[in-house]
Parts: sequence; C-alpha cells; structure tokens
Amino acid sequence: MTGTEEQQTMASKPITTQAMSAEWRDYFALTKPRVMSLVVFTGLAGLLAAPGSIHPVLGFTAILCIALGAGGAAALNQWWEADIDAGMKRTSRRPLPQGKMRREDARDFGLMLSGGSVMVMGVAIHWLAAVILAVSIFYYAVVYTVWLKPRTPQNIVIGGGAGAFPPLIGWVAVTGDITAMPLLLFAIIFVWTPPHFWALALFVKTDYAKVGIPMLPVVAGETVTRRQILAYSIILFAVSLLPWAIGGTGAIYGVSAVLLSGAFLVLSVPVAFRQSVEDDRMKPEKRLFGWSVIYLFALFTALVADRMVLA
Repeated sequence: MTGTEEQQTMASKPITTQAMSAEWRDYFALTKPRVMSLVVFTGLAGLLAAPGSIHPVLGFTAILCIALGAGGAAALNQWWEADIDAGMKRTSRRPLPQGKMRREDARDFGLMLSGGSVMVMGVAIHWLAAVILAVSIFYYAVVYTVWLKPRTPQNIVIGGGAGAFPPLIGWVAVTGDITAMPLLLFAIIFVWTPPHFWALALFVKTDYAKVGIPMLPVVAGETVTRRQILAYSIILFAVSLLPWAIGGTGAIYGVSAVLLSGAFLVLSVPVAFRQSVEDDRMKPEKRLFGWSVIYLFALFTALVADRMVLA
C-alpha cells in the first residue's frame, strides 16, 4: 500500500474511542490556539500598517473574524485528520484522538465558526474582506488538508498560502482594495512557511512516515530538504526587503528586515550542510524553527512601528 493510500484509508476510519463529555477547553484546543495567535497577530499588523483608519470597534470585529475563521479551519482540519493525528506522537493528545468529543461535533463546530466569521466580516466590514477570508478557510480546510497534504511533498509550499492571508485580510478591511503592499505581506509569509515547517518536519519525520504523509523529508530525504530550506531562506531575505524597496515602508522596517532575515539565513546554513543528526538532537534545526516564529512576530512588529512613525 502506498503512503497516500494508507493515509486515505486511515482518514476513512472512525475514531473508535468512546467519546467523553467535551469541555470548553476541548473546543478551544480544536482552534489550534498557538497557531491562531500568529494568525491574529499578522492580521492585526496588516490592519494597523494599512493606510487610512478604521473605527476601533470595526477593527476589533475584523480581527475577531480572522481569528474565528482560522479556528474554524483548524477544527475542520482536525475533524478530517482525526485518525492521522491519533497515529502521531506530536498530535495524539488532541481532543479527537483522545475521544473527548464526537467527530461530528468537531466538524459542526468548524463549520459554525467558519460560516459565522465570513458572514460577520461581510456585514460589519465589507464583502471583499469576507470573500478573502472565505478563500483562506477553504484553502486550508480543503485545498491543503484534503488535497495537497496527503498527495504531494510540495504540500507545504503550495499550502503556505493558507497562513499568508491574515495580513492581506487585515489590510483590505481598512482600505477596501488590494494593492502591492498587502500582496507582498502575503508573499513574505508564503515564502517563510516552507523553511519554518520543514525545520520542524526534520525532527518529527518519523511521525509523518508512520501515518503515510508525504512530507519532503520522508519522500525526498533529509539532504534535499536541507538544501530547500536554504534556498527558501535566500528567497525570503529578498522578498522581505521588497516592501522597503518599493517605498511602502521606511527605514525602521527596512533595517529590521535586513537584520532579521539575515539572521534567518545564517541559521539556515548549518541546517543545510549537516550530514548527521544523531549527535546533538538536531539543535540547528530546532534553533531555526524557534527563530522562525520569533522572526515573523518581530518583522511584522517592525512593519507596524514603521507605519506609526511615518503616520
């Protein structure tokens, strides 16, 4: 049986653990709060960096809709991948593998959050932002989760668009249109996602192999993955400077992008040229993964700070 066939077979099997009474914490866990925090932050950064202004109540509503939409997509992801999550050490403690709720309840919760967030965004803000939010939910819950992830080692590359929408949505919530700057913010996260996620995948690849998910380290091997991390880190360095290059930001962002992206690139070099990983528990990979999270928070903080100074 191929990896894809095995994954699809697992996805078709129901969780056999008898469902217990779910608590609010279990539903909250379905939204992947750690991931949501980054989504909310980049969405807020896009909103604050956009030219023009928005009423604080409407701004809060827009960010809330982004958060709820991301949470809904995450719940749908866990509903679809419940059996896969049960087979991976990293995800086995999630509510569905633990049998804390019915699978149908997770699906309905995800649909409710997703649909509600899009409707509120459309009515309270405007429909362009709502449409982009709907596309982002569909991209993650269907295009990435159902189609890309079980079928291609490029799942993270193409699927990176799912997490790149929040700053675009935040920007559009203020301006009502799409220009070069929010597209560049989208591009930064899109290019950041592969080296960020592959650094993680390198030290959990056995989990992915066990459940038949064709992540790049599993299918193409570590050497190819490491070279790809370096290649995308180089591209990220260039893309992160484009908002400054086109005059969309000032020196605060520009200098920050040079320093932060330069550090990202420097940390990717030892990852790219390592041969053995048994001696130090993959410390360079974990350093790069940890920095990649800090990097995105710091870069978008610089973007907002730059906007505040220019304003």
